[in-house]
Amino acid sequence: MEFRLAGAQFTVAVLTLRAPVSSAYFLADVDAGVYDGSGVFRIVKLGNQCPEVEPKIEVMQMGHRAADESLPASIAHETTGMSGLRHRAGTISLARFAPGAVYHSVFVCMRDEPCLDEGGARHPDGLGFAAFGHVEQGFDVLSRLFAEHSSDSEYLVDPIRIDPARRISG
Repeated sequence: MEFRLAGAQFTVAVLTLRAPVSSAYFLADVDAGVYDGSGVFRIVKLGNQCPEVEPKIEVMQMGHRAADESLPASIAHETTGMSGLRHRAGTISLARFAPGAVYHSVFVCMRDEPCLDEGGARHPDGLGFAAFGHVEQGFDVLSRLFAEHSSDSEYLVDPIRIDPARRISG
């Protein structure tokens, strides 16, 4: 899977055998062009999170921003316990409000984030987030964008445009 953004690109390996439900949801979005024209809209750093939010994470979120936390579950939630995947630097995972309540948005871990795994403390239900792949090439591109973000807000005023997101062969 190849993403182009800000004049650069990165490639994601989608682990369909380990996380079939989450991978299928993501790949259907890519095939439908859902990510085209969307963007990186959130860069979460240690210093730009609300003080009361614990544990702190460092991630980049992209796709579409959703504000309606009452979204119903649309897919089965694949925990890291089910897939065997972990939220390490470069892991890509589905954003969610509740188990299976996903909304056409993914995030990339910029460092190891065990608090996002099943049993982790970041989400109150303890089920963690559904990891389904990792950045295969171009993590340096994301790291540069992450380092350049200096706002006190985790939400970007001007999202970094994604165009296009496509499957690639090989």
